[in-house]
Amino acid sequence: MPPLSPTRIWWVRHAPTHAKAMAGHRDIPADLSDTAALARLAACLPPAPLVSSDLVRAIATADAIAGTRPRLPPDPGFREFDHGAWDGLHWTEIAARWPALSRRYWESPGDAAPPGGESWNAGAARVSRAIDRYLGTLPDLIVVAHMGPILTQLSRATGQSAADTLAQAIPPLSVTCLSHDGAAWQAGLVAHLA
Repeated sequence: MPPLSPTRIWWVRHAPTHAKAMAGHRDIPADLSDTAALARLAACLPPAPLVSSDLVRAIATADAIAGTRPRLPPDPGFREFDHGAWDGLHWTEIAARWPALSRRYWESPGDAAPPGGESWNAGAARVSRAIDRYLGTLPDLIVVAHMGPILTQLSRATGQSAADTLAQAIPPLSVTCLSHDGAAWQAGLVAHLA
């Protein structure tokens, strides 16, 4: 089987939600009031097809930056981690109710998962399956997603541990560009704000 053609994935974190609690699969809206930031973001991205998570905050952000770019159907594979019983709770409440599990989840990400939720490993595998469907099919793809999925793919591209990658800030409306040359991943821009 021949190697895949090179593909650049332009990961965009959705616009801010101003949520003060965990927001995984909970469908909360994005604040799209900073039209200047959205315009700068749209201008710095290539004229490539655009796909988003199927959560409203990602769809609305994708709508705001799409312009004339071809839109692909929203993909649930790019959703934020499923935080299960933690969704909607502040991190201090989570730490108080599940001290050992929450410490393990953040300090040694891997198979630890919130009750009824998704571990780092499960989330990373889900996002990798979703993005791998696009590799070699397009030279560039814009994906509007969430911090967790972007971090899983940054870890994949750099070879950093999940714990080390979690220290990387991914601000709303930032761009992280990861390239796949047909054989391996490389990281370019990380958390760039236009």
